[in-house]
Amino acid sequence: MRIGVDVMGGDNAPEEIVKGCVDVLDRIQADDVIVLAGPRQVVVDLLEAHGVDDPRLVILDTPEWIEMAESPVEAVRSKRDSSVVKLAELSSRKAPPEERLDAWISAGNTGACVTASAMFMRRLPGVHRPGIVVTVPTFAGPIILVDVGANIEPKPHHLAQYGVMGSIYAEKAIGIENPRVALMNVGGEEQKGTADMKQARDLLRATPSINFKGYIEGRAVFNGEADVIVTDGVLGNVMLKLAEGLSTSIIQALAHEVGRIDPDLSERVKPVLKNLYTQYDYHEYGGAPLMGANGYCFISHGSSKARTICNSILRARQMVEIGMNETIVDRLRAQEEVTV
Repeated sequence: MRIGVDVMGGDNAPEEIVKGCVDVLDRIQADDVIVLAGPRQVVVDLLEAHGVDDPRLVILDTPEWIEMAESPVEAVRSKRDSSVVKLAELSSRKAPPEERLDAWISAGNTGACVTASAMFMRRLPGVHRPGIVVTVPTFAGPIILVDVGANIEPKPHHLAQYGVMGSIYAEKAIGIENPRVALMNVGGEEQKGTADMKQARDLLRATPSINFKGYIEGRAVFNGEADVIVTDGVLGNVMLKLAEGLSTSIIQALAHEVGRIDPDLSERVKPVLKNLYTQYDYHEYGGAPLMGANGYCFISHGSSKARTICNSILRARQMVEIGMNETIVDRLRAQEEVTV
């Protein structure tokens, strides 16, 4: 399997990105290849610093890269030798078979990743608009949130397909049997929401392949009422980052208060807090797949560390192995046949 990694994407690039690629070597197959896309000398120097000379690490020399603040469309069009563009090109069906990537990963500009995927990889048959699917750890278990940034103004039929794709991901990648799907709204009552929201609800309810439970409001997201939450890209992104910041703040506040009241108790509680942080740490789940793209693109958090990249590579391998995209195409086709 060939998996591409954008060495220059993210707040901690390139050091942490390369380290993640090195760390994953003990956890992948002997015939797997990790393609590191970035300026050749930068990658060479970092691999030498790690003392690594492994044939499974292949350098794709890309002298350009896309910054976080750049306009995604303009950057993808003007920087054809950037890591994101080259990785998307090599993941397309038009790429030479010997160079083609099975999946690619970036912790860089999300909009650029989505734009490059749309431009070169296109969409899976039957998919109207790809969406970013992210796994959020909660006390009641992991939940799937879709979309978190790819589509800021979805139409009702986009949201309905997000319910299908999110349900497949929850089932096949996370292992949730018959996942419960809910649509984010201002309240759980049937009469609430815009006309588009109500139409999306009706489409989801009429989809036989998913276990749709209706509307869900914000305070119910983390208490186990649903496994898959469908929403637009703006609200989904806000929810995700709010949850990340809040969980970190609560753990920090708890550690501070325990230390203030009883310093000795603080030392004994540290392992508990560390374990708690690990359980609710987004780094554990790696990247978020752009579901619906005709290929496998994983978008990791901008603050990704080596552990995030390592887990992203492993998650990408899993998606390819289980044939996630084939399942999406088959289920959407079956759904169309039922509605005709």
